[in-house]
Amino acid sequence: MKIDFNKYLDEIGEIGFVEKSVSSLVYASGLPGASPEEVVVFESGELGQVTALSESSVEILSFSPNPIRTGSRIVRTNNCLKVPVGEELLGKVINPLGNSINPQKPFFPLAEQRSVEVVPPGIKFRSTIKRQCETGISMIDLLLPIGMGQRELVMGDQKTGKSRVLTRILLSQIKQGSVGIYAAVGKSQLAIKQIEEILAQFKILEKTVMVVSRADDAAGMIFLTPYTAMTIAEYFRDLGRDVLIVLDDLTVHARTVREIALLGKRFPGRSSYPGDIFYTHARLLERAGNFIADGKEAAITCLPVVETVQGDMAGYIQTNIMSMTDGHLFFDHKLFVEGRRPAVDPFISVTRVGRQTQSVLQREISREIITFLRNADKMHNFASFGAELGEHIKKAFEKEDRIMTFFDQTVYDRIPVKLQVFLFGLVWGEALAGRTHLDVQKEIQKFVLLYEGDSKTREWVDKFVDGSLSLETLLSGIAETDFSHR
Repeated sequence: MKIDFNKYLDEIGEIGFVEKSVSSLVYASGLPGASPEEVVVFESGELGQVTALSESSVEILSFSPNPIRTGSRIVRTNNCLKVPVGEELLGKVINPLGNSINPQKPFFPLAEQRSVEVVPPGIKFRSTIKRQCETGISMIDLLLPIGMGQRELVMGDQKTGKSRVLTRILLSQIKQGSVGIYAAVGKSQLAIKQIEEILAQFKILEKTVMVVSRADDAAGMIFLTPYTAMTIAEYFRDLGRDVLIVLDDLTVHARTVREIALLGKRFPGRSSYPGDIFYTHARLLERAGNFIADGKEAAITCLPVVETVQGDMAGYIQTNIMSMTDGHLFFDHKLFVEGRRPAVDPFISVTRVGRQTQSVLQREISREIITFLRNADKMHNFASFGAELGEHIKKAFEKEDRIMTFFDQTVYDRIPVKLQVFLFGLVWGEALAGRTHLDVQKEIQKFVLLYEGDSKTREWVDKFVDGSLSLETLLSGIAETDFSHR
């Protein structure tokens, strides 16, 4: 973003000079009226932000991709950092300053601008989370439900299917009327293009705003990315619309904050991160939640992503963000290698407020599955000693295989929650007992296609699930139904 340097020089009348430039940090003399977080303009037209003041110099975080030359002039703007917001951003891929990253696809300046740094709304502007954020992924919706306005951490090693799940959650929420915002923090150009292509393939790019910074961008731009994304989310929230925001990922963001802090000679803390790294992320995530806007509820559901190394959840940044979110989905590399999709470990993953959004039937199903899977895991440990398996253990393993087939979503982009409940009743009861893995897959696929393509089947399934007040009612109803004509 190029700004008219001379305009601010005439207005403010203060000028500074670059004394030293260290990567993205610039130290300048002059500017006696500078204040923290004030935006400054270099004579090249690039922007910077004041990060610290001393008696002899002003420390500035540069947003320029190029090094700032020593001796360059600087002028104050008397403004905090603001980014453009508006409906026009939907379908666009922008950088953290609000400009299109594609020179061939520029767009006109937007009328409204919002400050990137705001104080999160207090408790009187928030409402209890009562609505479920339907992800379309059976394992998450039934076992680890997410509420509208919840902050659910997504964590796991590289290449464990996190991005695939996140794009499917975006798909499901946008189909239900939410606005999608994807913040790609310090990603490679190839990764950014792949995310854009997947969203275009799902035909949801036009309802999504992508805020991206590349790995070779200035540290200031990478630092700013999630804050810009959250500012745009707040704009749509204030219009009364639900928003799903993905912050991918905060591990890279934390490293960038550490780099800036160490270059600025701030005192290093644990793992060399600055002491205020917790505050840096907390003030961002506290801006998500379920809010009351103009008498109605509007939620910002936040899915921050954190990378682990060899499944280590005890790292500094991982535990920091776990403590400020409402649960976490843990993607296990071992499960991914075994072919589980999604590779979410239901025993280690947690949801703290999601269960209150479920129906009585869904909560009962969740308890039954978790209990059964724990018992099946113990049976596998017992069987590993070479003990002869009894008939009841064989049946339990067969049921476990049907459940895992049901949770496997390599084929389906999304399954509506009511259909998930119905399909669970189908695989849990005796309707598919004795069938092979492939037969169970085909049966599930048949009902998914029928539900999506036939309105009568969809109405029948919805009515059937709504009328089932307990798991026993659901199973008995399925047992008494003849599916041969469907």
